Amino acid sequence: MSATTDPSVGTRKKLGVASITVMIIAASAPLTVIAGGATTAFSVTGSDAVPIGYVVLALALAIFAVGYAAMSRFVTNAGAFYAYAAQGLGRPFGVGASLIALVAYNCMQVGIYGMFGFQVSMLLTEKLGWDVPWWVPVLVCIAIVGVMGVNRVDLSAKVLGVIVLLEFAVVLIFDITAFANPAEGFTAQPISPAALFTPGIGAVLVFGIAAFMGFESGAIYGEEAKDPKRTVARATFSAVLIIGAFYALSSWALALAIGTEKITGGGITPDEAGPPLFFDFIAQRIGVLFVDITSLLFITSLFAALVAFHNAVARYIFSLAREQVLPRQLSAVRNDHGAPWAGSLTQTVLAAVVIALFAIAGAGSELGPLFPVVTLFSWLTNTGALGLVLLMVVVAVAVIGFFRRDARGVGIGSRLIAPLVSVVVLLLVFVLILANFNVLLDQAEPDLTTFVLPALVIVPGFIGVAWGVWLRRAKPAVYARIGHGAEHPIEAPVTTR
Repeated sequence: MSATTDPSVGTRKKLGVASITVMIIAASAPLTVIAGGATTAFSVTGSDAVPIGYVVLALALAIFAVGYAAMSRFVTNAGAFYAYAAQGLGRPFGVGASLIALVAYNCMQVGIYGMFGFQVSMLLTEKLGWDVPWWVPVLVCIAIVGVMGVNRVDLSAKVLGVIVLLEFAVVLIFDITAFANPAEGFTAQPISPAALFTPGIGAVLVFGIAAFMGFESGAIYGEEAKDPKRTVARATFSAVLIIGAFYALSSWALALAIGTEKITGGGITPDEAGPPLFFDFIAQRIGVLFVDITSLLFITSLFAALVAFHNAVARYIFSLAREQVLPRQLSAVRNDHGAPWAGSLTQTVLAAVVIALFAIAGAGSELGPLFPVVTLFSWLTNTGALGLVLLMVVVAVAVIGFFRRDARGVGIGSRLIAPLVSVVVLLLVFVLILANFNVLLDQAEPDLTTFVLPALVIVPGFIGVAWGVWLRRAKPAVYARIGHGAEHPIEAPVTTR
């Protein structure tokens, strides 16, 4: 088996619209969003506007996708946001965006391991009586994800496709049952536009945006797409419309199943709020066996998201290393099918180190088995979501910059109006996330983490810009390739692996 740092390996072009759409949806983890994210959003915000909130966010992201898709026709790079920022705003901003992306995607990927470890550990305890520390199944999962990451990406897409279809099937069965058995009678209030003008809508949007994280990842697979000029755009629009409609419908079903007063926190204890509401309804209306099936699929939903975000990180590392912004050795890809094995291995090692640190820190914690959820999952996934929203703001501005001097035949709606609208909307969401970050972390009062965690994704952006300016002066040849590596690949020797 051999590997190369040449990204132009002919066997890389394997992904079609369906495959990339599946990878995008898998990162969003639909079952996890409905069972965990939506139920928690209802409980914490105390608002029944969660379904219409998903509709608004889907429309906002679809508007963002108009300019994003237009630029994807002219820029094909595994670094996606990095390359877009570099070509639209300048190379220093591209380096800044790349560091934000690396931190954000790693936070999302590693953070999800916290929920995965908790769910598997609890399942083994309940069903088999095994007392397994949360980090043990996580380390096993890291190894499996790592193996998939160094193999053919279309294999990952097929595995994730099966998981995503099963997730949709389970949630749709829940939806049908919920609409047939509403707790307080049928009501369209949660999906009504009037709900947007109720108190707490800002918090609803803050919680809701995390459900869509990963939708922007289509461009990351551009170099592996069969027809990148069309595939990326179609996959992005397909994914955002599918998951937007799915989340709105299913969260509406949740409100009907539980009752709007109860699901928003009325008359229930904190232990009963959130995911237990979803699983308790299934147990009562569909059966305990279906609860077990859903619990397993909840775990596989998390696994699918882990694979999708792992692939995203690996491709960012590959793109940056190809252009020597990172060490050149990290750009090595498999010679037979082009998987970026060096980037994949790097992400695997990083995830294992972070998990080991949290495992040591959590030993004997008063939080008990909830430690990885309260810390690892909550801290890192919210931090990652903040970073990705910031990146979308940067890319929306970059789209305007990219078409400013040469419209390239693209209409004003796609190259100016849509990006401008998305800048305003996404910047508002970013500010709302910052203002409500302690709420996302379930903190009664802000503490050190409220400020340190956002800094983890914001500060690297400034460092990256400064680094890009230094490269312009110190390494002009490297600087010239920033954001353009797919157009001008570096000659590189083949290495054996």
